[in-house]
Amino acid sequence: MRIALLSYRSKPHSGGQGVYVRQLSRGLAELGHEVEVFSGQPYPELDPPVSLTEVPSLDLYREPDPFRTPRPAEIRDWLDVAEVATMWTAGFPEPLTFSVRAARLLRQRAHEFDVVHDNQCLGYGLLSVRRAGIPLVATVHHPITRDRVADLAAAPWWRRPAVRRWYGFVRMQARVARRIPELITVSRASADDIAEDFRVSADRITTVPLGVDTDLFRPPDAPRTPGRIVAVASADVPLKGVRHLLEAVAKLRTERDVHLTLVSRLAEGGPTEKLIDELGIADAVNTVSGIDDTELAGLLASAEVACVPSLYEGFSLPTVEAMSCGTPLVVSRAGALPEVVGPDGGCGYLVPPGDAEALAHRLGAVLDDPALRRRLGEAGRERAQRRYSWRSVAEATVERYMASIESCRAAGDDERKR
Repeated sequence: MRIALLSYRSKPHSGGQGVYVRQLSRGLAELGHEVEVFSGQPYPELDPPVSLTEVPSLDLYREPDPFRTPRPAEIRDWLDVAEVATMWTAGFPEPLTFSVRAARLLRQRAHEFDVVHDNQCLGYGLLSVRRAGIPLVATVHHPITRDRVADLAAAPWWRRPAVRRWYGFVRMQARVARRIPELITVSRASADDIAEDFRVSADRITTVPLGVDTDLFRPPDAPRTPGRIVAVASADVPLKGVRHLLEAVAKLRTERDVHLTLVSRLAEGGPTEKLIDELGIADAVNTVSGIDDTELAGLLASAEVACVPSLYEGFSLPTVEAMSCGTPLVVSRAGALPEVVGPDGGCGYLVPPGDAEALAHRLGAVLDDPALRRRLGEAGRERAQRRYSWRSVAEATVERYMASIESCRAAGDDERKR
């Protein structure tokens, strides 16, 4: 099968999008399929024989120069004008502009692919791909409506109009999702949220959990670092609940020797950095970013406990990666996290989202009990190996491709009969 896999941005080592694109494309290739990834900046890291077709944007949010103003010579067409104009007016243009650019390429090459698989873009350009007669599947990790709710709740009143404007693309995503016949998501919780927020029929959504490389993410050979807590936050936003974890760490360090390693790129001078200073825990918190999978695996395996304090997660790949490393977990009872971790006390503990006191209590209990850490870690490793593998993700995804191809063929037959 010839597969076009679309991703409007694919950070290789930060957030789940780049990991999903790399691992799924590799799994599909290992099953014998021909995969070509179409991606905007930042581009993914891919494994042979998967190929990459770059779909350049103006890259307006690149590090270290986000919200940059492009030079006049960079503007190529009306779509570039729309992209920069949307940014200047506080909107987020990439899902729309990427989908239009990708659709231009795909319409010219429609005969080369058996199926197109969109990853979380859900831009209007996809509808022209479908009109061209190419079978279409989309993965929605979770509806961005949930991010919007959390950001609006955290924003002061005077910033809320700008937050609403930023999330204006969500209306487009809901409309497009309702017109794509095959949707994939990563958890039952996320499927329920998509059906509710995007008004999509539940029978059009298939759940395919994400996978983990259990050979890379494995328990350590050396002793773990005493008192180390690791948390991974792909973005410095309220939805990730980092504020509550920092408050818990501030409480914990009055009672014991603890140290938090936070894998995240914090906004310089932003609210998280200010909170660390206000709590007086700068000596107990270390932030790292831009690390590769090998470094992340080593870090997770070195911790005595991993924490996911998010207010919502559609899946949480770092949770499964920590489980695979045999690292005990303390996570929020929010979104898909209970589904991923399993029963409370199995391979980790569930706490109410946004409750710093509960986080501190459970983290302290795990840090204080070596036998408990060993039991939780062994259960997490076993669960990761049994439930989450990229090969099974690829196999289940191919089943959805076949369903989309059959649906497209049947629609074509009906059209010819008319």
